[in-house]
Amino acid sequence: MPRKTATNNEETEKDMNDELSAIKNKYEDELNNLNRWLAAVLNYLSDDEVEEIDIEYLLSNTEGLREWWDQYRENNRKLIEEEIKKSLGELSLEELESIREKIKDKEN
Repeated sequence: MPRKTATNNEETEKDMNDELSAIKNKYEDELNNLNRWLAAVLNYLSDDEVEEIDIEYLLSNTEGLREWWDQYRENNRKLIEEEIKKSLGELSLEELESIREKIKDKEN
């Protein structure tokens, strides 16, 4: 019986190592992408010929940046919603009514 347990432990350890390796590779890929995107943005910003910063240009011409940015914004959606909820108590009745009108206009 001890041999079977040892085999199971070895398999479990191998599975864990494979899983950890996959996670490590994922994070290394993400880090490499972030470094590449940061370099592209800094190169753009340091270009003396650029007179006006064009975010759309950066998103369109930096591979994968738009997808990352959209995902980042969606992940932060909950934080934004919580910030809005917390600040509602501080608003005047007129401000709240204005927000309600904007929401109604958007629904129509």
